[in-house]
Amino acid sequence: MPLMEQLNEDMKTAMKAKEDGKSRLSVIRLIKTSAKYQEVEKGEALTDDEVIAVIARELKQRREVLPDYERNNRVDMVKTLEEEIRILMEYLPKQLEESELRAMITEAIAETGAAGPKDMGKVMGKISVAVKGKADGRLVSDMVKDMLGNL
Repeated sequence: MPLMEQLNEDMKTAMKAKEDGKSRLSVIRLIKTSAKYQEVEKGEALTDDEVIAVIARELKQRREVLPDYERNNRVDMVKTLEEEIRILMEYLPKQLEESELRAMITEAIAETGAAGPKDMGKVMGKISVAVKGKADGRLVSDMVKDMLGNL
């Protein structure tokens, strides 16, 4: 089932769930609104990969502000953001385990012939396509930097 259809079905279910489905409903509406905005910009319907990119962007935004709320002891916002992150993660492909990611980075380093930190761009260019939507970009970047630093 295409991802937008899945979102529509889940939205109906969340609406029927009344109070229990409120946070899920708001997150689904957020995804649909962002996707619709992208569709209007693009001028045609989004593919599943493009919808996944929208979800990943929303997830990234929440992960970036979460530490600020934690530092400021905003327990209510932290709880809300953590719930939204959990719901967003449900719509992304299965995330790669650290060992799988490390193996993919090692392979990308070998394929590009990277010899140190100065070759990070080459490795990131190669690995970014393979892990899109399956791993957090910052985690990938940190792992590549670490692995290249140890060469």
